[in-house]
Amino acid sequence: MEKIVIKGGHRLTGRVKVEGAKNAVLPIQAASILASTGQTKLTNVPVLSDVVMMNKLLQFLNIQVNFDPNEHAVTFDASHQLSSKAPFQYVSKMRASMVVMGPLLARTGHVRIAMPGGCAIGSRPVDLHLKGLRQLGAQIEQHDGFIEAQADHLTGAHIYLDFPSVGATQNIMMAATLAHGITTIENCAREPEIVDLANTLNKMGARVHGAGTELIRIQGVNFLHGCDFHVMEDRIEAGTFMIAAAATNGDVIVEGADPRYNEPLIAKLREMGVTVVEQADGIRILGTSVLLPTNVRTAPYPGFPTDLQPQMTVLQLLANGTSTMDETVFEKRFMHLEELRRMNANYEIAGSAAVLHGPTKFSGAEVSATDLRAGAALVIAGLAADGITQVRNLKYLDRGYYHLHQKLHQLGAQIDRIDIDDTIQMTPDQLIDHSSRG
Repeated sequence: MEKIVIKGGHRLTGRVKVEGAKNAVLPIQAASILASTGQTKLTNVPVLSDVVMMNKLLQFLNIQVNFDPNEHAVTFDASHQLSSKAPFQYVSKMRASMVVMGPLLARTGHVRIAMPGGCAIGSRPVDLHLKGLRQLGAQIEQHDGFIEAQADHLTGAHIYLDFPSVGATQNIMMAATLAHGITTIENCAREPEIVDLANTLNKMGARVHGAGTELIRIQGVNFLHGCDFHVMEDRIEAGTFMIAAAATNGDVIVEGADPRYNEPLIAKLREMGVTVVEQADGIRILGTSVLLPTNVRTAPYPGFPTDLQPQMTVLQLLANGTSTMDETVFEKRFMHLEELRRMNANYEIAGSAAVLHGPTKFSGAEVSATDLRAGAALVIAGLAADGITQVRNLKYLDRGYYHLHQKLHQLGAQIDRIDIDDTIQMTPDQLIDHSSRG
C-alpha cells in the first residue's frame, strides 16, 4: 500500500505537460470493437489504471491489444470473431466499461455485461443507455447483476435524452454507426470528448455529424475499419494543475491545455483574482496572495465540470470570504470535504450546495481519497497547507493521473509517493528529507 506525503507551503513554478484525456480515450478504446477489418492505433494514450483495465476487457472479448506505455500508444485488432460477454471482474471496477455495450451489440448482435462500478460519487443510472438502445431495436433484460441485449439488426431512430448523459450519448452513437438508416440523438452531451469519439468513428468510416452540438445525426454504414488517431489532451488534468498553481500562488505554464475546453474554470479563476494568460503552447497561471470568493455551479458541458468541483472547493476555501459550490450532477460529490475538515476546513452543506468559509489556513493531516477527483483535491490542499499531509487510498488517483506526484515535484512541491510498509519506522519529516535527497 502506498501514500503521498506532502510538505506544504511551496509555490509551484515552471512548466507541466498535460497527458492524453482519460475521458476521451476510454470510449475510443471501446470503439475499436466496431472495426471488423484493419487495426486501430491510438497515440497520446495516458498510462492509467483505467486504460489498462479497458485493455484487459477488450482482450477478454478476443481483441488483440498491444499497449506500449513508453510510446503512449496502443494498437487494437478486432478483426476476429468476438465474444459478447463482458464479465464482472472487469466491469465492476470501472464505470466507463459500460460504453462497450453499444459497439458490441452493433458488431455481434448480442451483449451480456455486468452492471458497472467505479467511483462512489452518486447515482449514475444506465436507464438512458438502455432507452436509446431499445429505440434502435434492441431487446434488453436485466437479471442477476447483468444487462443482456440482443438485436438481429439495429435500425436508425430519433432518440431524445432526458439528460445530456455523456456515456449514453457515446453508447448510442457507436451503436448507431452500424444501424440501418439514420439516427438522431437530441439533447445529447456536448463534451469535447464526444467530438473526439466522433472524429475517431469518422476516420473508421462512420458518418457522424453534429458532435459538439445538442443534436447528433448518424448515417449507418455496413462496416467500419481500423484507423490511426491522436487522443486529445486532458482538460480535467489541465484544470487540476491550473487550480494547484492558483492555490500555491504559483506561476505555472500548463502545456497542451486548450483554453476553449476550460472556459468556465478560466472565468472563475479570473473572478478570484488569478491571472490567466492564454498562450500558443498552453495556459499560464499566475497566482495572487489574496483570493476573492466566488460562487460556482456545476453543469454538463459547456458548464463548469463536475470533475473539477472537488479541486475547486479547495481554492474557494482559500479565498478571503464565503463561497458556494452547487453540485448539480452527482449527489455524493462532497465526501472530500469531510476529509478537508481534518485539515481545518470550515463549511456547511445546504441541499446540493456547499457553503465554504475562507480564508482557510490548511494544516497538514492524514487523509484518505474517497474518489478520483477527491484525491486530487486532497493533494492540492496538502500543497497549500502548513506542515505534513499524507494522502492514502491512491488507487483512485491512479485511475486519472499519470505520475502526479512527480509532475508536482518538478514544479517545486516537496512531495513523494512512498510504500507504507517499507517506511513504517520513519516520521513524515524524515520521509520528506529522504525524498529530497533521493
